[in-house]
Amino acid sequence: MLSVYFSNTVIISIFINIMVGYFCITPLQTFQRNRKFWTEKPLLIMEIHNIIIKCSFTNNNSSDNSTEQDYFSVSAIIERANKNVDQTLDESTVLFGDIAEYTGFQNADPCISRGCKWSKHKKGKVYVPYSISNQYSIREKQIIQGALYSFANTTCIRFIPRYRQQDYLHIKSESGCYSFVGRRGGEQVVSLQRFGCVYHGVVQHELLHALGFKHEQTRSDRDVHVRILYQNIIHGMEHNFQKFQTNNLGTPYDYNSIMHYGRYAFSKNTEPTIIPIPNNNVAIGRATEMSRVDFQRVNKLYCG
Repeated sequence: MLSVYFSNTVIISIFINIMVGYFCITPLQTFQRNRKFWTEKPLLIMEIHNIIIKCSFTNNNSSDNSTEQDYFSVSAIIERANKNVDQTLDESTVLFGDIAEYTGFQNADPCISRGCKWSKHKKGKVYVPYSISNQYSIREKQIIQGALYSFANTTCIRFIPRYRQQDYLHIKSESGCYSFVGRRGGEQVVSLQRFGCVYHGVVQHELLHALGFKHEQTRSDRDVHVRILYQNIIHGMEHNFQKFQTNNLGTPYDYNSIMHYGRYAFSKNTEPTIIPIPNNNVAIGRATEMSRVDFQRVNKLYCG
């Protein structure tokens, strides 16, 4: 029995290495031509796809601003996963790409009445309780937990398994990838749909929303750093590019933030919807994991 298990493990390992080597040196068009095969067999290729995401950006030429180069970014993954999402959920709606907001006639937004931030413990740590649905496989749970634990390396945030806490994040597989912004009170859903959203960077992105962060290109000072090309945006999706009065925490605008949209986000004609200024050739929105500035902002908001 052990020898059979070992043989299978070796075969799978060899297969993964062959496929990863192939995709790391082959143009991304090959992946897109065979997209149907990959999406029909998600359990077999989850591990390979995660590695391909990494190597596609390792081989990336920052001056190449083609749509193929943006395909594996967190922004593009979320947009694809949410393409057919019913925007109206129970007592809430999904706006701005992947942000859930309450609807109806609530007396007051709980974020305003109580504050959006998670509480800081007297010892300096910020404990955020979470539960992970049993919908996920063991490997999917490992990916989610890896993203949860990544905050502990450089910030005071500690995501901890929920015991009896009233306010907590419930990570579950609903339709698409989305999260509320900040602490909302009670059970707070973070949706990570299986076979579409369970990637390290996507999980980090949604957790940053849950901690209170919006998308980078919605910053109050964004017009100094990017230009929005509304003529190329899908009709009805213009609201995803709304600008807000934000607390930028004294941090620089970050093209490499995991919260930044890609150059072709919500494009109706494969033309750019966001271009950096003054240098239009700078790569934007291609992050596959949190940047140094992303972690810096978490520390400034919670750990100072």
